[in-house]
Amino acid sequence: MQNYILEMKDITKEFPGVKALDNVNFKVKNGEIHCLVGENGAGKSTLMKVLSGVYQYGEYTGDIIFNDQIQQFTNVRDSEDIGIAIIYQELALIPELSVYENIYLGHEIKNGSVIDWNATIAQATQILKKVGLHVNPETKIKELGVGKQQLVEIAKALSKDVKLLILDEPTAALNEDDSAHLLSLLKELQKQGITSIMISHKLKEVLAIADTVTVLRDGQTICSLDKDKGEITESVLIKNMVGREINNIYPQKDFKHEEDIVLELKNWSAYDAKAGEAIVKGINLKVKKGEIVGIAGLMGAGRTELARSIFGNPTEYHLKGELFVNGEQKIFKHPRDAIKAGICYVTEDRKKDGLILMQNIKQNISISNLNSIATNNVINQNEEIKMSNAYKETMNIKAPNIEQIVGNLSGGNQQKVSLAKWLFARPNILILDEPTRGIDVGAKYEIYLFMNNLVKQGMSIIMISSELPEILGMSDRIYVVAEGRITGELPIEEATQEKIMEMATKEE
Repeated sequence: MQNYILEMKDITKEFPGVKALDNVNFKVKNGEIHCLVGENGAGKSTLMKVLSGVYQYGEYTGDIIFNDQIQQFTNVRDSEDIGIAIIYQELALIPELSVYENIYLGHEIKNGSVIDWNATIAQATQILKKVGLHVNPETKIKELGVGKQQLVEIAKALSKDVKLLILDEPTAALNEDDSAHLLSLLKELQKQGITSIMISHKLKEVLAIADTVTVLRDGQTICSLDKDKGEITESVLIKNMVGREINNIYPQKDFKHEEDIVLELKNWSAYDAKAGEAIVKGINLKVKKGEIVGIAGLMGAGRTELARSIFGNPTEYHLKGELFVNGEQKIFKHPRDAIKAGICYVTEDRKKDGLILMQNIKQNISISNLNSIATNNVINQNEEIKMSNAYKETMNIKAPNIEQIVGNLSGGNQQKVSLAKWLFARPNILILDEPTRGIDVGAKYEIYLFMNNLVKQGMSIIMISSELPEILGMSDRIYVVAEGRITGELPIEEATQEKIMEMATKEE
């Protein structure tokens, strides 16, 4: 008989107009690493919020059984008290506080009624060693990179005597080295008897680490697969996640781009006065009509800074060099100037910079080009509704209607809204910064199809991506950036992961 630390039986959770979970059943064995996968909107995060007490008992139906006891959590503290800890993609740390203060925030070590700071620092130091984070515990969180902040979150969970650790997209914002370290840490914690549940869209990570995988689709349990039985393969996961087979995640183009140059940078540099350094250095770059140009490089190489400097310089870098659109030199003093010239930018952080989460789908799409649906500065609401519904249908945005608040959508559907917003501005050149970060394989495939369709119609795309298979699968030509400089240019026929990584690690 299997020893299960957790059983969730017939869990149903409804929101207005949508059933997020429909009689979901989910079992986790004691001491295993269990991956939970599915398309955006499948119900993965909702299920974990039920488990962790974010959605309290009475807001859902069904049973949670933890260590053979039925649980009725009224808040997150209840789940933490029995050894369940959840770490979200958006880290819950306070930047201005130190590492040790964040680790013990809410469950401080006290001597009587007074916090014992010496004991706090000593115990924080021991926990940091456990997670392999070698930093001074007095360091402020804001001074750490995302990968190290993720480790602080895990240290925080371990400080609460965690038995079941839940990680929601833990590697979404991490580079390859930090991701590999995190996966190794989960294996090490497993040896110490800690059970983990990991939600991830990165199937290679799932294949590398999972003992068991449960697939959700449309709020229902589709299957659970066992590594020891040889059931976990990429093709099986994709088929169960999307309900169909996808033989090639990167759809093939049946056309060739033109040779006309639509965008050119000459000796282009950007200087960040606050940081006191040049972050884009002497870039020479060309983009042809109907071409997808991939921009590869390590995190922090200057890729996003390059994109922002082109898109009207919203960060207000000091710029040098020349920028040409269709052979005509341009000087953009504001993003609106870039938009008027036919350049749009889909940011890498859709929640922070790309969308207004408290507004609905219709408002988020129309905001990029209100003049086109307004007469005498008055918005034609019928045109706005008609346009928004057309994009919702074309881009397969899964929502009850265009009045749905964007903050309530899944990551993949938020990304489609962000893309629709800029397509409504009718650009000729579209910059996509990490276009598929944090979204599932089915939504990725749809976005790749959109990209191919756009360039077939004559649009040009600059795609920044940290995923080398994506760069190789979608680009016509690749520039590699390292330390703010272009260190190589590769036609797709000559590009390999090894060549890209060699160029990406070149030193000045």
